[in-house]
Amino acid sequence: GKIDFKVDKTGIVHAAIAKSSFTADKIAGNANELLQTLIKLKPTTAKGTYIKSIFMSSTMSPSVAIDPKIG
Repeated sequence: GKIDFKVDKTGIVHAAIAKSSFTADKIAGNANELLQTLIKLKPTTAKGTYIKSIFMSSTMSPSVAIDPKIG
């Protein structure tokens, strides 16, 4: 597959990982793949906490916090 994401000037990553019709397992798999890709792309000079927080939401809905230590 292909992972598309955008990073804004404040360091927030925006990515579409699923459609509302996807199963929970497929959404979790796509989210995990995005996290693994971001970790692989971490600059070697980056220090401290690389992923501070994770929030997931569908279009026009409230977000849900996800524990970054689980991913």
